[in-house]
Amino acid sequence: MLILRDKNCAFQSVISTSIAILAGLLPLFTMVFASLTFLYIFLPLNLILYYLSKNSTYRNVLLTLFSFVFYAWGEPVWILLLVFSSMVDYANALFIEKYRETKWARLGIVSTVIFNAGILMAFKYSGFVVENINLLLGTNFAVPEFALPVGISFYTFQTVSYVIDVYRREVPAQRSPMKFLMFVSLYHQLVAGPIVRYSHIAHEIDNRKFNIGDISSGVGRFCIGLFKKVCIANVAGELVAKYLDGDFALLSVGEAWFGLIMFSVQIYFDFSGYSDMAIGLGRMFGFHYHENFNYPYIAKSATEFWRRWHISLGTFFRDYLYIPLGGNKRFPVRNLFVVWFLTGLWHGASWNFIFWGLYFGLLIYAERLFLFKLLNKIPAAVSHVYLLIAAVLGWALFYFESLPRLGAFFEILFGANRRGGVWDMQLTLDLQENVFWLLLTLLLCLPVYHWFNRRVRRQVTRQNRPYFLLGSMALSMVLLFMATAMLTGKSYNPFIYYRF
Repeated sequence: MLILRDKNCAFQSVISTSIAILAGLLPLFTMVFASLTFLYIFLPLNLILYYLSKNSTYRNVLLTLFSFVFYAWGEPVWILLLVFSSMVDYANALFIEKYRETKWARLGIVSTVIFNAGILMAFKYSGFVVENINLLLGTNFAVPEFALPVGISFYTFQTVSYVIDVYRREVPAQRSPMKFLMFVSLYHQLVAGPIVRYSHIAHEIDNRKFNIGDISSGVGRFCIGLFKKVCIANVAGELVAKYLDGDFALLSVGEAWFGLIMFSVQIYFDFSGYSDMAIGLGRMFGFHYHENFNYPYIAKSATEFWRRWHISLGTFFRDYLYIPLGGNKRFPVRNLFVVWFLTGLWHGASWNFIFWGLYFGLLIYAERLFLFKLLNKIPAAVSHVYLLIAAVLGWALFYFESLPRLGAFFEILFGANRRGGVWDMQLTLDLQENVFWLLLTLLLCLPVYHWFNRRVRRQVTRQNRPYFLLGSMALSMVLLFMATAMLTGKSYNPFIYYRF
């Protein structure tokens, strides 16, 4: 008993010392996955402490504490909102289970929906609403100015889906507040998704085990995501800023299209890269999150595109809004546009996001009416070109929050304003300088890696599995080294989805 007590004291001492060190670093760094602080201090320390003990309670508490520290890097005060929000939904789920056979059970659902919609409205949409009331009525109400809590759009959806699933009897209510708080606050997916449902990881909360295969695949997936973010998205982002953030009077038609295509590249590799890193981190700690992207730019219709892009958001709206409203059976057109209006609004409190959502709603509605028949008759390559043009144009709506600037950009894009000319020598130079990077980017938009990985796995026998793992780890180290070199040499490291 004395030995066990001493060991527990030693673990507590190590944890408290590590947390104190990390807390002392809070003012010095910005914490994102693609940062040297995270890669070489936070994550290694978390992994080492995590695997010091096999005790599930120890591991759950440790992950919760590290998640709090990670979240505090953005703004420590928002931890209070996260904890309060989590406990409200934790209590609502227990209330539903206690009064399941009575009419009172619905109060838990109503409470959760109103509460989470309320905090989203207060922190994310209140300024937008007041601005539009002032514009519409000519009033002069003070516009609230709240800093947007990082990850609020993700964790509110997670807890809402949990309470609804408890009400639907799809999962039992979690009795431990600490375990529920760990589920909500897991830093792997807290700030950028994917939206992880409680049912996806309920078993793993108590039943995670050391698995070298999971750790190896997790490290590999994380390094692939890191490479996509740092070596593809960040490079594309610099080109986007160069062509889309300047004076439109000097922008040529070719530069407008190139800048918009680069934003299409940036947002895909930025978000899918973070999803890959989240999935990889989950694997390292024994969690298996669902896929969030499935090569959306190979789609042949807007409908297929959205089955491949941000899958966790699309399935959330399908399962918790579209189907309950009636799905395809009752008022399908209304349901479709409600979902797409809210999809746009979820991304940001600005009209351009709403127009972007409704734009895709219109495309999908048109495909249901007549476009699918046409797309099925024409060659697949033509359908693919249609989707690429539609998606790229949609990203213009997403990028420009200023509607006058958006209108001016579309004028240049379609040649109505040619003050900057059709082509520019600077664009030719940029294309020449980045030709190999552009080819690599095109290749990574295709499912080449998965095809190659499957073929290699089929060829490798069980006896040679250690060599496969060694090769996989070697590739991961190469990608990590390249990303580290990029992070060390450049300060440009934005993350688009932090603002959502």
